Parts: sequence; structure tokens; C-alpha cells
Amino acid sequence: MPIVPAELVHANLSIDRAEVQRRLLAGETLLKDTPDHLLEVVDVLKSYGEVLDAYSINLIYQAERQFLNPLPIFKYLDGDHSPAKIWRHLNHDRINFEYAEYCQKAMFWHATGGMDAYFDSEAFADNCRRIIDAKRRRDPLLALLNPLFPGFLPELIRSAATTHALGQFWRVMSDLFLDLAAAEADGRVRSIPAVVEFIKDGLVAAAANPIRYGVSIGGEQLWVLPPEAGLTFLVDVAVPYVEAVFLRGMPFLGTVSFNAQAQQISPDQAQFTYGALYADPLPSMGSGIPPSLLMQDMYRHLPERLHQWYRERTRGEGDVRVKICMSFQKSMFCVTNAAINGTMPHP
Repeated sequence: MPIVPAELVHANLSIDRAEVQRRLLAGETLLKDTPDHLLEVVDVLKSYGEVLDAYSINLIYQAERQFLNPLPIFKYLDGDHSPAKIWRHLNHDRINFEYAEYCQKAMFWHATGGMDAYFDSEAFADNCRRIIDAKRRRDPLLALLNPLFPGFLPELIRSAATTHALGQFWRVMSDLFLDLAAAEADGRVRSIPAVVEFIKDGLVAAAANPIRYGVSIGGEQLWVLPPEAGLTFLVDVAVPYVEAVFLRGMPFLGTVSFNAQAQQISPDQAQFTYGALYADPLPSMGSGIPPSLLMQDMYRHLPERLHQWYRERTRGEGDVRVKICMSFQKSMFCVTNAAINGTMPHP
């Protein structure tokens, strides 16, 4: 048996841009409809749904309970400071919330969609001023920092707003992926086109869900993302998430030179192609590769049916996380497919 499995050594058969456009406009799926693909996509999304549940809970906890905390050393504990929880955390018997933060930073940095436009508005600046005035009366450190660095706290508030919005987005997606697994189990979903349609219907149903975020300071409720901002699930969070995480992403340490003279990274963020849909699965579990954290989280929640399918292929358990990454990539093509279809007036 070769050291590198034959199925991982092949010519690049990826379709070109024109073919992608043709398939999308024709209402076809980007992923080929096969029984193996159906098993991979449904089961890996079931695992992902369970992981997203934990990610969502923690991001919302961070945004609401760790808001403007200068030393958030317990931010991954979801408010449970018991010795058992801390011990499991220190022994790394836990979900890797660092990957959730990586996705949040990608969204925050690429800054697309209506939420970013609202961040630049005078209304948001007024909200920040009210929040900072209320917070610094109770926090001497923030009272000292704000006059010295007037742009620092508003930037932290923008980051917290992105964190909370991503938590709300993942709450919907977690429920949707777990519902998809249940639909496949009872025979309602039997093909890749049906998977795409199921996800699209879920996205469309949640499209108009309002994205709101407020914090409580000294018993006073203050809005960060108020209802008046008019932010909604699909246009202002889901689509920017797909663009930032699936398409653009950020270059991983150790895979490309960060030396500006080497010119290996485009100076134009719109040209970035480091997202999940472009990712090479082989570096999974390598140092500095953030999706490795997600692959480990998904491995902990892997359905037995998919786990057995992996054991029977290539190096069994030896490259299971690489195979999870490949299945996850296929599933993200389906999610992207559904998101694009959901923004079109008709197939």
C-alpha cells in the first residue's frame, strides 16, 4: 500500500468558474449526487451541529457575560467554575472554542455585509459612547484606557457584537444540521439535491430573523445592535459568514510566507482564497492550522456510521481527521450552494 493513499493523489479535476456559474444558474448541485456523498455530508453535518451548539452557547456567553472584561481567563467555561470543569479544561478534555474565535476574527476582519456598515454609523458610535460611559464608572482600568486610546473600546464593542451575531447564526445552523440528520434517518432526505434543498429551506425560513444584541451594565440595559439597526440573519450574518470563512479565510501559519517582500499574500482581501472551500485537507492536524481544532471537535462527536465508513478506507484511524476535513469540505459546498440558492429569486 502506498504511503499516500491513491485517492489523495490525483490530477486537479476542479471545475472552472464558468461551470460553477452554469450549475448554480441551472439549479444543479456543486457536489455530485452519490450514496457515499450523502452519508458523508449528512453525518459530518450532524457532528458539526453538535459542535456548533457548544460554539454558539460559548460565543453568546462571552459577548454577554465577559463583555469588556480585560482579563477573560474563564471565558471558555460558560460560567461553570467548578474544579472538575477547570481540570477538564486544563487537560484539554473540552471543545476547542479557539476555532470559533478564529471564525469570528475572520468575519470581523473581512468586514462585509450590513453589520459592518452599521458599525460605521453615527448611531453605533452613540451606542458605544453610552456603553463606555456606563462601564468606566465601574471599571477604573477602562476609565484610564479610554482617554489614552479612544478607539480601543469601540473596537472591542464591534468585536463583541460580531461574536454575539455569530453565536446567533450558529444557533440556527446547529438546529438545522441536527434536523437534517433526523430527516435523512426517517427517509425524507435521500439525495444531495435534497440536502441542498433542506438547508436552503432552513436558511430561507430564518432569513428575516432579527439580529439584536444588548448588554446589562449596573442593572441598565444598553443596546449594541438595536432593533432599529434592521439587521437580519441571512443577508447581514449568513452571507458575510460564507464569504469570510468559506471563501476568503485567512492564510495559515506555516503554509505561506507572511513576508511582504515574498508577495505570497495578496494585498487585496477580496482576492483571498484561503477559505474552507479552497483548503487542502492534508495539513489537517498540523501546527498553526486552525481547522485542525474543528476536526478534533467533530471527531469527538462523530456518528458511528460515518466512523465505520472511515475505518474501512485508506489508513483507517490513521488519517481519520484528514477524511473528516474532506467530508466537511464537501458538506460546505452543499451549504454554500444552499446559501446562494436562497438569495436567488428562482432556480
